[in-house]
Amino acid sequence: MKTALVKKADGSTESFDRAKLERSLRRSGAGEEAVRGIVAHIETELQDGMSTGEIYRHARALLKNKEAPAAGCYSLRRALAGLGPTGFPFEDFLAELFRAKGYTTHTGITMRGNCVEHEVDLVAHKRDDCVIAEAKFHAHHGMKTDLQVALYTHARFEDLKNAPLPHDSSRRVTGAYLITNTKFTSVAIAYAECVGLRLLSWNYPKGRTLQDEIQAAGIYPITTLTTLSAQEKRLLLNNGMVLCKDMPERSQALRSMGFSQKKIETLISESVNLCSA
Repeated sequence: MKTALVKKADGSTESFDRAKLERSLRRSGAGEEAVRGIVAHIETELQDGMSTGEIYRHARALLKNKEAPAAGCYSLRRALAGLGPTGFPFEDFLAELFRAKGYTTHTGITMRGNCVEHEVDLVAHKRDDCVIAEAKFHAHHGMKTDLQVALYTHARFEDLKNAPLPHDSSRRVTGAYLITNTKFTSVAIAYAECVGLRLLSWNYPKGRTLQDEIQAAGIYPITTLTTLSAQEKRLLLNNGMVLCKDMPERSQALRSMGFSQKKIETLISESVNLCSA
């Protein structure tokens, strides 16, 4: 087993963790044979100073050749970062994720609090649960959502607590989420747990992380697709296409954007395989 110091996204270094790479590959749905082969290959090329990004790209390329749907799942974290730069597609994606759990959702609405008006990223309600959510998007997965964001999210909730929804005055705000596509600082987590602010991030809460929720719902962003270039992903996002599951119904729209029939069939096939993986 070869060891090396690798550079993380936040600039710090750590020893290469074989078990961590194995877990991430298994979580993508890769079979044991593929996991063992990829890890063994990566270990032969390890060098001190390699970045975790380099290791990820190499592992993803190897996985794509072996199990394409698993490669899509493996790239999920970076696919979420690819929803930028405005953050609006991330809000739309979260709305779909809540809808998959039975919520009715609204994005980008203005609500009147006890003191002032607030721009709210997401409102989701079902039965007696009516929540507002702050969607904190980071284009770089090394960035963390900190205490300051948790503080102002909770302050907004305190002003909007029990406020009626603009589109349904019979429903009133009962809770709040702070959601990020990356991670929270430990202080932000401690504060949120103390005041009852719900958190959702790439690695929190354990067992119900953003990654867990996405994979359980089978709702993936189009930035996950391995057969799209960065330019093509941006084109689709700019035209309001955020979800892989919608691809089979959008062939005409894809054609009008200049995609060939062969490319459309490839995209639909990958999308269907990914969502059913």
